Amino acid sequence: MQTAYTVLILLMLVGVSRLLGRVIPLPLPLVQIAAGALLAWPTLGLHVALDPELFLFLFLPPLLFSDGWRMPKREFWQLRGPILTLAVGLVLFTVVGAGYFIHWLLPTIPLPVAFALAAVLSPTDAVAVSAISQNRLPTPLMHILQGEALMNDASGLVTFKFALVAAVTGAFSLANASVTFVLVAVGGLAIGVALSWLVGRLRSWMIARGWDDPATHVVFMLLLPFAAYVLAERVGASGILSAVAAGMMQSWLDLLPRQTNTRLLNRSVWSLLEFAFNGLIFLLLGLQLPDIVKAVASHETSLWPTLLYRCFDVLAIFLVLLVLRFVWVQSIWRLSIVLRRWRGKDEITRVPSARSCWLLTVGGVRGAVTLAGVLSVPMLMGGDAFPERDLLIFIAAGVILLSLIAACIALPLLLRGIEKSPDDKRRNEVRDAWRKTAEAAIHALETEEVNPQDAAQAALAAELKARIMSEYRHQLEVFNDSAEAQALAFQMDLLERRLRLKALRAQRLELYSLSRHHQIGDDVLREVLGELDLSEAKLGQVK
Repeated sequence: MQTAYTVLILLMLVGVSRLLGRVIPLPLPLVQIAAGALLAWPTLGLHVALDPELFLFLFLPPLLFSDGWRMPKREFWQLRGPILTLAVGLVLFTVVGAGYFIHWLLPTIPLPVAFALAAVLSPTDAVAVSAISQNRLPTPLMHILQGEALMNDASGLVTFKFALVAAVTGAFSLANASVTFVLVAVGGLAIGVALSWLVGRLRSWMIARGWDDPATHVVFMLLLPFAAYVLAERVGASGILSAVAAGMMQSWLDLLPRQTNTRLLNRSVWSLLEFAFNGLIFLLLGLQLPDIVKAVASHETSLWPTLLYRCFDVLAIFLVLLVLRFVWVQSIWRLSIVLRRWRGKDEITRVPSARSCWLLTVGGVRGAVTLAGVLSVPMLMGGDAFPERDLLIFIAAGVILLSLIAACIALPLLLRGIEKSPDDKRRNEVRDAWRKTAEAAIHALETEEVNPQDAAQAALAAELKARIMSEYRHQLEVFNDSAEAQALAFQMDLLERRLRLKALRAQRLELYSLSRHHQIGDDVLREVLGELDLSEAKLGQVK
């Protein structure tokens, strides 16, 4: 029962921290870390023993699957150059540069172990960046950070595993490691795509036979990231990349026919999971902090001097990581601008190059993958205690906190004076899509032949067709090219939505009254209320 109570307390804290985040002028991740650390304070005494493998299995696959699902595929492909150079090249650059620095700063850490620590400090967390920037980052920069976070989780953890093997066995081959890295990455991507495609075929087969219950299909999609992760790990491939690939593939397969209710339910379920899991990750980090601090100073006679020296070590390592990232980003950014100009393309963003480089540098926030990876370091190596394991965990936790704090301070300053320019290209694409779909609907209604049995039914059919076609012609007016016509149409559309919303709420109040007076049953209440809620959801947010 203690485990159940702990889970319920943590879930409650996730919701409370979200409310506190609206009052306290701090990013939500920092609020959640502070709440976890407060809970772990000796007077409250909530301790959670974190199993790294269980942590990786429960939290990362669904979150990475969801990120892959929502990642814009076209933009990912357009920005593949910067994303891959950050996700692979920067990881290797960081492993070498930071690894040698860590070994020089802390000679008690062997060089292979220093490389392992540098590798696990490489993965970034785009979710934390999004929470801190509050969607004010220029869209291309946010896409780059999202793509990098999706890909460097795999490259960082695979490099981390190679470095650990070298530390334990004392043997390392660059050629073998390079070949294995490619096989692990390609294998993970292939398994994720194949498994997602098979699930899509299964769902199509079920739908063709009338088995289109939304809850069943959503359960299949909830299990898919775990299945992709486990299958890839069992065959020696990257489970993280497999979960990402499965999500990206499933976003294409989500367009199956007769799946409107499934899509509505699926979005709600995944939004809830993302909210709960992201909050739990940072709460668990806060809960581990007291134990991490206690462990790193357990072999010393005095706590505070030792802790102070270790904090200086963490600060030095974080600054080196920041410098290495800035040097790499600056070099790649300038190279990409030269290449894009040579190809006759526009620059990636209108933000000045120096500021863009600093935004990408500070935006490299560390998060859940770093914590889970460093906690998976074995306790023993060759029968002896793993060298400086507690110190490795302390450094990783400190870098996570410093990266969050630095982003909280620097991102708002760097974004000051930058108004997020409207995405004209996306807005035009949305307008064209609505216009063309409305024209297709009108054409389909015009060519539809109705064969009523009598003149009364023919007149009724003609009236219904005219009524439906008038709604689509109204859509065409809304997306007319004239600015004046658009303004008038949007004003009328807003007024219509307000009136419809008022009418829907009146219907809902009357429905509640009928239920209170026992004039309808609960089953009727749920059915009609569901239809009213769906109609209100279609109206969108009315200001």
